[in-house]
Amino acid sequence: MEQGNSSLRERLLARLPQSENIAAYKEEVTSLLAKHERALFWERLTARVMSVAAGGVFLIADASPWGRRVDLIHFYPLQFSCGVIFFAGLMAGLQYHVSRAKVDVLKEVKQVQLQVLELQGSIEKRRAE
Repeated sequence: MEQGNSSLRERLLARLPQSENIAAYKEEVTSLLAKHERALFWERLTARVMSVAAGGVFLIADASPWGRRVDLIHFYPLQFSCGVIFFAGLMAGLQYHVSRAKVDVLKEVKQVQLQVLELQGSIEKRRAE
């Protein structure tokens, strides 16, 4: 069992960059997280716009005098379409929250990786002395 744990440990450590390249790795992590934040912004905006637009059209069509004059044959499909778009907006909002959780986990993992790299660098410095 310990053989499997040590090989897993070695494989995980082999995937980390070398401690000499820690500054470049920090830059890479910063740009990666910034890219994810921009993507999350657009996901959130899409979800909100879809939900608000569907709700707004539904309320305007229902509350306006124009909406009440429209035949029910045309009004029910409008309501159904607004409901579908609103539901799609809610699903986009759910996707946003899932993506936000993934990015938060990614941030934590990258912090741990940076700490491991710093520890490896300090250990190597001590060994060199």
